[in-house]
Amino acid sequence: MSVKRKMNRRQSTLIFLAAATLFLACVTAAGILLEDRALETDFSRINLAPCLRYPFGTDWMGRDMFMRTFAGLSLSIRIGVLTAAVSAVTALLLGTAAAVLGKKADVVISWVTDLVMGIPHILLVMLISIACGRGFAGIVAGVSLSHWPSLARVIRGEVIQLKEAPYILAAEKLGVSKLANVRRHMIPHLLPQFLTGTILLFPHAILHEASVTFLGFGLSSEQPAIGVILSESMQYLTTGRWWLALFPGLALVAVVVIFALLGERVRMLLDPSSVHE
Repeated sequence: MSVKRKMNRRQSTLIFLAAATLFLACVTAAGILLEDRALETDFSRINLAPCLRYPFGTDWMGRDMFMRTFAGLSLSIRIGVLTAAVSAVTALLLGTAAAVLGKKADVVISWVTDLVMGIPHILLVMLISIACGRGFAGIVAGVSLSHWPSLARVIRGEVIQLKEAPYILAAEKLGVSKLANVRRHMIPHLLPQFLTGTILLFPHAILHEASVTFLGFGLSSEQPAIGVILSESMQYLTTGRWWLALFPGLALVAVVVIFALLGERVRMLLDPSSVHE
């Protein structure tokens, strides 16, 4: 009975992962397909409240908010995936290097990690985005270069423990190089932490991208990003056009929650200790 319960829990986790991944992929694809239509203006339908034809209503330029929201979500997801991947790879390389390359490398990398963590994420993202010219490249650089320290610390700690493992010590005595040890023995062991950390970086990346864009330091106003949509809608809320911010905001929260749940389910699936929870 206990084995059956664990198998059912594992199966439900796999089903959730497949469904969530498919949903996010469909949202991303739909947003890409709707990008051109999301920019279309029609002044004969301005400021329409949500209805059957326009589920999310229209804005002050007659743009369909349903299409704009999907286009913005798609852009946020793509930025989140790209920046989380770059941050995770950076964390893997620096965390491993700090633990393997000796005390001097560890001191330097740890100092850089503490420096980046000591600066508020939003401020650091804004500074890097401005330095890189804002726009898509600026926001990707800003988010990517500010979100790796926490995962790097986790990986560094794991590698330090792995260095004392009997099979690692035996391989070193047999003349196996540090690089070969990292590639053959440490990287496979780090994959669960790496994958979980990468997925958990997604919601942070998406929220910080939207926040910086909302403040005017990220993507340009021509792009149908969620941050741009929310920023523009603020001046119309006092006139009763609540739908301009409500539906894009709820959609952003939903995507962030799904990514957070994905990360937690992946951790449960890959962590051997969680099997008995």
